[in-house]
Amino acid sequence: MGLRCARPQWSPWAPAEPAGAPAVPEEQLDLLSTLDLRQEMLPRRVSKSFLNLLFQVLSVLLSLTGDALVSVYREVCSIRFLFTAVSLLGFFLAVLWWGLLYLVPPLENEPKEMLTLSEYHERVRSQGQQLQQLQAELDRLHKEVSSVRSANSERVAKLVFQRLNEDFVRKPDYALSSVGASIDLEKTSQDYEDASTAYFWRRFSFWNYARPPTVILEPDVFPGNCWAFEGDQGQVVIRLPGRVQLSDITLQHPPPSVAHTGGANSAPRDFAVFGLQVDDETEVFLGKFTFDVKKSEIQTFHLQNEPPTAFPKVKIQILSNWGHPRFTCLYRVRAHGVRTSEGAGDGAAGVTGGPH
Repeated sequence: MGLRCARPQWSPWAPAEPAGAPAVPEEQLDLLSTLDLRQEMLPRRVSKSFLNLLFQVLSVLLSLTGDALVSVYREVCSIRFLFTAVSLLGFFLAVLWWGLLYLVPPLENEPKEMLTLSEYHERVRSQGQQLQQLQAELDRLHKEVSSVRSANSERVAKLVFQRLNEDFVRKPDYALSSVGASIDLEKTSQDYEDASTAYFWRRFSFWNYARPPTVILEPDVFPGNCWAFEGDQGQVVIRLPGRVQLSDITLQHPPPSVAHTGGANSAPRDFAVFGLQVDDETEVFLGKFTFDVKKSEIQTFHLQNEPPTAFPKVKIQILSNWGHPRFTCLYRVRAHGVRTSEGAGDGAAGVTGGPH
């Protein structure tokens, strides 16, 4: 584009212009040269523009083709998903139908025939009459039970109190003051004396609340009616109404639920039983036992008296109590066995011995 056509130089050897030819100015020569060059460059420009246009068309076609392919892929995926969903739904419906047909039992209690309105009312009325009859029967039974209860309430109460007061040991008791048993005070521990009570007032019997040891030979057992000795170790010797082959010993103590102190820590725990011979010196060991306050208030212990030997006296030696620091209480002691003789030389009734 920046080329300039040089003017032709005159040369003496150049061929001479024909005669009579018109002379051409220099400006026209320059214009002609420029037109010739432009005619040579025009095909090059046309070919470059065509290629650019072709490239643009191809780019557009490729873009449209790509968008079409993406749309087709999406449609294909959507159709596949739809087909999968329809398949799963069909499978679920088939399983549900199969379950309804084969797993659910048929309704066998369906009425085989439809009832008319009058038949329905008649059936309801008959069922109402049956309910009324049942209610009347229940009322009659309730009245009978109430009459029986009111008639027998007093008799039942008497029977219950009789059972409560009954002696459940069901063995003869030879340590009972009413049959001739007594306490050998010389061989029995001293009574418990409360140091907080003035000595002067203790001299009067009506101010002295301590019970004598003979209380353990009485059947009246209620809280406070016991013989107390000092500490947790002591003994009592019971003179039997005759010579008795001892087989069992029974101890009785009120349960903790009825104790005024809220417990039974003054009850005896470990104790031993001895049979005393006629000479009052020979003692025969008959066993060592434990009175459990958590069990029954009346507990019987079998003695080790083999071969059976008859004794005129029995000694109960208390070895420990359930934790009371000052005294131990004995409520009732029973001696069971077989009496071998009606009288013994030292079997006098009542409390005998030295001052206590």
